Amino acid sequence: MEYQDKVKVEESRTIAIDFDGVIHSFELGFHDGTIYGTPIEGSIDAIKQLAQHYIIVIYTAKAKKDRPLINGKTGTELVWEWLEKYGISSYIKEITAEKPRAICYIDDKAIRFINWDQTLKELKYFTNESF
Repeated sequence: MEYQDKVKVEESRTIAIDFDGVIHSFELGFHDGTIYGTPIEGSIDAIKQLAQHYIIVIYTAKAKKDRPLINGKTGTELVWEWLEKYGISSYIKEITAEKPRAICYIDDKAIRFINWDQTLKELKYFTNESF
């Protein structure tokens, strides 16, 4: 299979989901680095449903290589443990810190790009600044 064909297949079959604030409740922020929260309502059932038709990739800043170890474990290891605890690790293909190729990205901090005027207006929600 040629590179372009492989990329097209991967993109057409993958949904990328942010971890904190979308799957995992994140009310304390980074806090002590542990993954302390519970599943966001509906997230587990949604992942199970999506995984019947799509490849699920989780992206998270916790997977960045420059993050400190927490209790001797990487952020990626901690996320896998959390997914196992809640019975959904088998539905997930990968955990990454990078933006994967995907049909779409489900993220609590995203701005859907329509045009730059609209984007700058929506950016105010995150920054409290007018552009």
